[in-house]
Amino acid sequence: MLPCFIIAEIGVNHNGDPELAERLIEAAIRAGADAVKFQTWVTEKLVAPDAQMAEYQRLNTGGGTGKNQFDMLKELELSYEEFARLKGYADRQGILFLSTPDEEDSADFLATMNVSAFKIGSGEITNTSFLQHVAKKGRPIILSTGMSTLGEIEIAVRAIEETGNHELVLLHCVSSYPTLPSDCNIRAMDTLLMAFGYPVGFSDHTQGIEVAIAAVARGACVIEKHFTLDKEMFGPDHAASLDPNEFAAMVRAVRNVEKALGDGVKRPVASELETKRVVQKSIVASRRISSGELITEKNTVLLRTSTGLPATCLPSVLGKTALRDIRQHEAIALEMVQ
Repeated sequence: MLPCFIIAEIGVNHNGDPELAERLIEAAIRAGADAVKFQTWVTEKLVAPDAQMAEYQRLNTGGGTGKNQFDMLKELELSYEEFARLKGYADRQGILFLSTPDEEDSADFLATMNVSAFKIGSGEITNTSFLQHVAKKGRPIILSTGMSTLGEIEIAVRAIEETGNHELVLLHCVSSYPTLPSDCNIRAMDTLLMAFGYPVGFSDHTQGIEVAIAAVARGACVIEKHFTLDKEMFGPDHAASLDPNEFAAMVRAVRNVEKALGDGVKRPVASELETKRVVQKSIVASRRISSGELITEKNTVLLRTSTGLPATCLPSVLGKTALRDIRQHEAIALEMVQ
């Protein structure tokens, strides 16, 4: 089984500053992420000038001062040239660069940079023309499914498949920031896998790392988690993000969970064998047994000892004859009886 692919969702946590974006890439590498992910858009092509913020955006960006979603996104927007430099920087640092295109021109731009895959956000799940525009580029797609019904996801999956693109990962997601654990319903990953047969992961917006770890134990092949240098920073997503120490702790926990999952074969592992030898019971003489005497329940007992026949052999030993004298408390071995 391949290890879980862990994405540090930098998103807009660079606050529109490419230097901060580079520092986030560096921190994500140190924290053990497999990829960094940004969001790429041109504000005028994404949102109407009077579009309002979501409540979490308003609370975390000072939206009460009269700014709307357009104003917020314009302040957070990075240029295509800045994204090209960030991808080059990530490539040189040896970490995979991903970004979510939020409109077609940005998808076209990312394709020119030869991104390895496209991450598509939950907001586009019903935008089938956009899904097909991206899918036709022939690259793997990681599709978040927040806010969606199973029927809406089916329409999206079929739209992607119609282009001939079957390289798809579905991310279960809850699009609230932060998400309450009680809203996560990570068993929905099982439903997605059964319904569509594609690999399934989890885009986690909870605070903390427990739910992401549970998702890996449940079978998530991808974990996406928002990443920031400081959760107290000004911006829409910092509060629902992990800082570098928390992200590193999540990565360590995920890797330990993967080791713990094993291969599913029930058998004693090497580290148990010494314990097994000294704690499982063997057949022992409960008193002195003379040569030629029958082995019976009255002259045997099951005790912990490091030698002799295991307790499971007792039925086959009873009724046999001792070939030599056996001391009290001596473990009975196969060569002692016939």
